[in-house]
Amino acid sequence: MISMRYDSTKLSIQSLLRPVSEAGIGLARLDERIGRSPVGQGWIERSHFTDACASLWIDGELVHLEDLVLHDAGQDIRAPSHELTIARDVLRTRRKIASQSPAWALSPEGMRSLRGANPMNGNAYSQDRHEAENDPMPPLETKGNDNGAFSNAFDAELAEIDAVLARSEAVLANVTGPARSSARERESLAYDLDWNEDERLDEWRGVLRQNHNLPPVLQALIALDAWTELAVLQHAPWLGRLLAASILREEGVTAAAHLVTFNLGLKSIAVDRRRHRDRETRLLASAQGLIAATETGLKEHDRLALARQMMERKLVGRRSSSKLPELVELVVAKPIVSSGMVSKILGVTPQAARRILAELGLREMTGRGRFQAWGII
Repeated sequence: MISMRYDSTKLSIQSLLRPVSEAGIGLARLDERIGRSPVGQGWIERSHFTDACASLWIDGELVHLEDLVLHDAGQDIRAPSHELTIARDVLRTRRKIASQSPAWALSPEGMRSLRGANPMNGNAYSQDRHEAENDPMPPLETKGNDNGAFSNAFDAELAEIDAVLARSEAVLANVTGPARSSARERESLAYDLDWNEDERLDEWRGVLRQNHNLPPVLQALIALDAWTELAVLQHAPWLGRLLAASILREEGVTAAAHLVTFNLGLKSIAVDRRRHRDRETRLLASAQGLIAATETGLKEHDRLALARQMMERKLVGRRSSSKLPELVELVVAKPIVSSGMVSKILGVTPQAARRILAELGLREMTGRGRFQAWGII
């Protein structure tokens, strides 16, 4: 049993009304601008990267944006760290949620998919035993005469007993064998075996149902706070922030492809306010984080639109076979690009990639002589 419950019935929302309203207006304005903008898709792709890095920052880890971009493109300059692997999981999860229908993430199917192959989801021992009991057994060799029949009824009875014993031994070996025992021992080192994620998830879903009639932004804020307080998943606290953003999609606050950058907004809020003991203070901090996310998003959109306009001026007079138009789209969609990425995606040689990067007038972002990467100034 979980040791705590999340009671949202005694929530005072008077101090939240104004920031919740401002956040909703800001999200609607940003969503409308992205939906009609020529750099909208590029903005969305960039937001996945920046929000994934911000998610690790909120959880106390540092992942450089350029490392995540290069890792996602398979152009790593060093062995990926554990933090970088988690950031990639956040990135892929954001993309997966954004590519599905708005209601998918919070559906039973969506939750099963997003939770992934966590070995401690549910009763792992029961699952292993159920799989073992349903594994097909190899045919048993029994002794009979040349026609396949037993010489008498007694031999037939003995054969049936041998078959039952063989199946029982196979099931026990499958469940309690060294491989499965060692696997459970390894899991116990990384997971609290008494941590019932299913029960915590059911409690969190109950909070969603209880607040279903509240304004969408307030629903998302309460859902995020409840996820954090209940600590639903041991090793994926970041998933709650993406699910809170999914609520805004499902309720129609944002477009089907626009997933709110909750992490990026919360990054601008002081940690002592985000983790305050008082729930109202935490909710107010989250609301202000949403407002910060919309303001940052609008500024980034305007910057991208201006940069695209400046780069398109350099396309005038180019041949129809020029790769520069494709490079412009790539640079708008990625925070940084390397010559290897350009060579792989545009299908040109590394030398040609460096040449067209120089023609576009991009800024070198790393300051290194090797493993250079470029981005919009």
